[in-house]
Amino acid sequence: MNFEWSREKRTFLYFWLFGLINNILYVVILSAASDIIGPSLPKSIVLLFDIMPSFLIKLSAPFFIHKIHYDKRIPVLIILSVFGIMLVSTRKLWLCLPGIVLASLSSGFGEITFLQLTHFFGSRSLTGWSSGTGGAGIVGSFSYLLLTTFLRLNIQVSLMLYALLPFFFLLYFNVNDEIYASQDYQSLEVPIEEDGIASSEDPIQILKPDHWHHTLKRLSQLVVPYMIPLSTVYLFEYLINQGVAPTLLFPIDKTPFVKYRDIYVTYGTLYQLGVFVSRTWGHLLPVKNLYVFSILQFINLAVTICQSYFYFTHSMWLLMIIIFYEGLIGGSSYVNCFMNILKNVDPKEREFSLGSVSISDSSGTLIAAFLGIYLEPTLCKHQIDTGRPWCRME
Repeated sequence: MNFEWSREKRTFLYFWLFGLINNILYVVILSAASDIIGPSLPKSIVLLFDIMPSFLIKLSAPFFIHKIHYDKRIPVLIILSVFGIMLVSTRKLWLCLPGIVLASLSSGFGEITFLQLTHFFGSRSLTGWSSGTGGAGIVGSFSYLLLTTFLRLNIQVSLMLYALLPFFFLLYFNVNDEIYASQDYQSLEVPIEEDGIASSEDPIQILKPDHWHHTLKRLSQLVVPYMIPLSTVYLFEYLINQGVAPTLLFPIDKTPFVKYRDIYVTYGTLYQLGVFVSRTWGHLLPVKNLYVFSILQFINLAVTICQSYFYFTHSMWLLMIIIFYEGLIGGSSYVNCFMNILKNVDPKEREFSLGSVSISDSSGTLIAAFLGIYLEPTLCKHQIDTGRPWCRME
């Protein structure tokens, strides 16, 4: 019994670290959005470059991901992440944007990889992964806030420090040796489809129409119960984060901050704190109908847009509570979605489903990025016209 408990704790810890490292650069880049492009451009530009590559790789992964062994995926994640954040740290827009693309590719590829691995290691690994991705939010946003706002460390140096973190992905090989090799886990070899489609002996099969039709049919069964509710939650919350939150400002002398960008970074930290709390403990309150989260997040979006446009409250603290609550809803939606898959999907389809449904959060975020490019300038222009020019101040 003691050995079993020890194994569960190790599994949780490893996947917590994987979730943390996989998502932390994504969070840091979003937190640094105002520092990367300045106050004059919409922050959703950064979100667009931070999510588009991730979305594309998740969209295409169901058709080929089973051909790449997990051992070969880890070095790719490290290379993409390290070079990505190094380019971002230059703070030259023409280098930052390709760097964001590389980091996004790593994040999307990593999410598919580790979500699929939870199929082999069970619900404890999914709980660890979910909590770790939530932890990435709070660690990433708070550490960036700490380094740049409170310690006043140079932004370029602060970003470069994060280039060390992807090397922790190498702990995957400890999982492979210490846990998988010594326990009765399923093989981590590339799976072979029972019907012969896309079998590992014939890689060219992935280009044939039968494989595409078969994969699309499997994907279609995931759309209504899992993909739509998760994607809409992410659509609403990232519209808030990147399209509305940069305009949820107050006179700087009425806040505890020195610069307006500090308010934006603080909102991001509070949001990530909410995500961390709900991704860590959200599984304790299981919700079967995932559309509940979509409705609640839409209400948050409506309230924040009204605040930005009408300025109905002068209390920054109320907005901070709403942003924290927004994070709670988003994290709960994520963890409940994948927990429901573990519980309800046939084991033969579970690995495929866990990786494929990750398309949803990226698709919702991607749509939010496009809408946010229009929404933020519209709200900011209205504020300037009504005597609130703070959205154009640093």
